[in-house]
Amino acid sequence: MTVKIAVLGGGHGSWATVAELAENGHEVRWWRRNAEALEAVRATGAVSVRDYRGSRSVPVGDGTGEINPVADLAEAVRDAALVVIPLPSTTHDDLAPQLAPLLTEGQVVFMPPGTFGSMVFAKAVAEAGGSAEIAFAEAGTLPYLARRHGDAEVVISGYATRLPTGVFPLRLAESAFKTLREAYPSVEDAGDGLSGALMNAGPIIHPPLITMNAGPLEHFAAWDIHNEGTQPSIRSVTDALDAERVALREAFGYGAPHFPLADHYAADGDEWMYGRSAHERLTDSGDWREKIDLHTHRYMVEDTRLGLSLLVSAGRWAGVPTPVAEGLLALGSAITGRDFYAEGRTFENLGLADLDRAGLTELLRDGVQS
Repeated sequence: MTVKIAVLGGGHGSWATVAELAENGHEVRWWRRNAEALEAVRATGAVSVRDYRGSRSVPVGDGTGEINPVADLAEAVRDAALVVIPLPSTTHDDLAPQLAPLLTEGQVVFMPPGTFGSMVFAKAVAEAGGSAEIAFAEAGTLPYLARRHGDAEVVISGYATRLPTGVFPLRLAESAFKTLREAYPSVEDAGDGLSGALMNAGPIIHPPLITMNAGPLEHFAAWDIHNEGTQPSIRSVTDALDAERVALREAFGYGAPHFPLADHYAADGDEWMYGRSAHERLTDSGDWREKIDLHTHRYMVEDTRLGLSLLVSAGRWAGVPTPVAEGLLALGSAITGRDFYAEGRTFENLGLADLDRAGLTELLRDGVQS
């Protein structure tokens, strides 16, 4: 079934998103803040894709099965059944107020992943006086392991085979999943929006890698933290951090599957979000050998600052110790000279800290009221 889809953003994930969804026959409108970049895409006439099937082009045009660059945000989301935002969660505070007045009844807004961005966007809609029924969904990972190559090519080294996804508010989940699965058949029901946020793999994989590799990242011209940076000591920290995440999920009443990160690294474990042996495919690609700025890279300002602050605050609210998450958050703050918890996506900053368990359950089920 063809779905009208708006894709917002211009990063690696957005390129992979528009290419795959258009290639699968959907009507895809693509908006990004830098309108000039879209004109450059239009001038090429196509986006080149390279993956396990080889190389091919997805045409730029104005119809179904093509990528349709759109300069105006309102035009991009008008009549779209699905709005996909494959952007870092650092963009949410700025984008949410722009998008909120434009959303209409029955639309599904998908953040893969979201770091509980569903709360940020739902609050923006409420503050804009919106009364439309809009579902916000967030997955455990981006559906692609992708990197841009050159001006008009995206290389996709892996596709998600399982996408655990939560919906906010939960009462809209049935209709939301129907729309989501038209575009992403690999989506799996993970419950409410907070459950989806606690599936996010980024705040588990990336903070140990960027904080514990800080010295090599500053010293070398390029360093692959997913390859030589993933040493046994760092994997031990990752496992301990993931155990805290799973303990949090259980404390909030969320059952298995929890998609433990160990399965991402194991060749013979349960199928993880990108299938089996995903880590080997990622490191074999060589696309993550890069120069990382410790102060600006999304592994630090998104996954550490926002992702770990969410885990720590949720642990404090639920009475679940998160010493590894707290330690890594403190390291990130010390490295950058910033207070990541104060700046973070915490229960306090989201307005959830004063809710009791019944109040939180009601909010997750019914949504934010205008």
